[in-house]
Amino acid sequence: MELFGEVAALRQVVVGLRAEIAHLKDLPKRPRIGPSGMDKGTEPAKRDQPEDRRGRGKVTPRVAIDEQVVYASVPPGSRFKGYEPFLVQDLVISVRATCYQRERWVTPDGGTVLAPLPTGIAGHFGAELRRFVLMQYHQCQSTLPRLLVLLRSMGVAISQRQLQRLLTAKHDGFIAEAQNVLRTGLATANWVTVDDTGARHAGKNGFCTQIGDDRFTWFGTRASKSRLNFLDLLRAGHTDYVLNDAAYGYMRSQGLPAATIAHLKAQPEVRFDDTAGWLAHLDRLGLTALRVTPDPQRVATEGALWGSLQAHKFLCDAVVLSDDAGQFNIGRHALCWVHAERLVHRLDAFNDHHRAAQQQVRGLIWDFYASLKAYRLKPSQRQRLALRARFDRIVGRRTGFVTLDRLLVRLHANKDELLMVLQRPEIPLHTNGSENDIRCYVTRRKISAGTRSDAGRDCRDAFLSLAKTCSKLGIAVWDYLGSRLGVAGCTPIESLEHYVRARSRPA
Repeated sequence: MELFGEVAALRQVVVGLRAEIAHLKDLPKRPRIGPSGMDKGTEPAKRDQPEDRRGRGKVTPRVAIDEQVVYASVPPGSRFKGYEPFLVQDLVISVRATCYQRERWVTPDGGTVLAPLPTGIAGHFGAELRRFVLMQYHQCQSTLPRLLVLLRSMGVAISQRQLQRLLTAKHDGFIAEAQNVLRTGLATANWVTVDDTGARHAGKNGFCTQIGDDRFTWFGTRASKSRLNFLDLLRAGHTDYVLNDAAYGYMRSQGLPAATIAHLKAQPEVRFDDTAGWLAHLDRLGLTALRVTPDPQRVATEGALWGSLQAHKFLCDAVVLSDDAGQFNIGRHALCWVHAERLVHRLDAFNDHHRAAQQQVRGLIWDFYASLKAYRLKPSQRQRLALRARFDRIVGRRTGFVTLDRLLVRLHANKDELLMVLQRPEIPLHTNGSENDIRCYVTRRKISAGTRSDAGRDCRDAFLSLAKTCSKLGIAVWDYLGSRLGVAGCTPIESLEHYVRARSRPA
């Protein structure tokens, strides 16, 4: 069995090498294994209902309807029987250029008075045009060259540099609002799901991290995917490091020696404004020069970041739900059941006995997952104890398939995180929400590769975050942009953090 495991590992290496060769030779890609379908497969069967073919329903336009009478040619003696309505929706696309002749006056004391521009004018492009550009690029996932061609074909005199500035310049308000949404979401969330994906910025490979729940979504692109980076993103723009009980508890959980923790506690400083001040403090204590495991500087820094989160009331009692990536294992941590079952689903079986054992374990996991879904709807103490005992029976069995048995041992080691739903029934059982959210970022990456400037990176992350948040809150992105840019006639929309907080639920 050991040899079978080694052969399977070598097969994975060969698959990777073949994929690289196929990429270099521009050959067709190897087909991917489809998802197991556990989440949908454990839904209760729908009752057969008679097919009811209904029409599309009544169409209700979002704009005022102009009525126009269409006259008919009728023979003499005909009787008028009223009107038959026929609704037609159309789109008017036109470009309007206005040259404002601003009066200039010279005052008696030699000063100059210039007439102000009308309200809402900011730059040489109007609010409606700026809204259209942002909507097409960020929400509709258009590319800059195609958007440039579209605008010019419509009659807009605009250069590529000017279009680039419309997308990346003077958007501090949007970036700040996205950050406030993250702060409000972390302060009021019962749970968050997290995920990351590859990103490219300034010609280098990096990572984009997604954080969100059913009310908000936030994206942040950085060069690293370490736990230090994740904790820094969770600070939501704050730069301080805090030593408090939460920080010391984190350090103890990560194996930092008690003597080192006591040394930190003995110092009068407990809050540091920025990274430079924190590193200087560690250097004075001699922690930066130590070369031991675990690294005192890294663990102490992670603890101080976690202390900062607790000081700002972020994730105080919230559950962090992830796919078992190590950097996300902080605080109250739960694991995605879909990713856990996927390990069994994609396991290489070598003979009929192995395949039978694999299918048996998969069936037991599917049944257990269905029971967890039922428990979330109606939790009880009796059912909680029964599910915990049932989990032990499933992962405690030995099948004779060495690789599968090792996987079951791994699942048993993650028992508390997989069964977090028994303590917190309100949390999801999977990270499908994060997977769905991050697709828009992956699409953007496929279309436009990466970003070059920090401003472009921050704008892309902010607008994707705001667009996803608007979708979850039931707010049209078109209306949101119109409200923020001051388009005439748009209904005012409050800051998105207001709606996120209003939809928060007690644990």
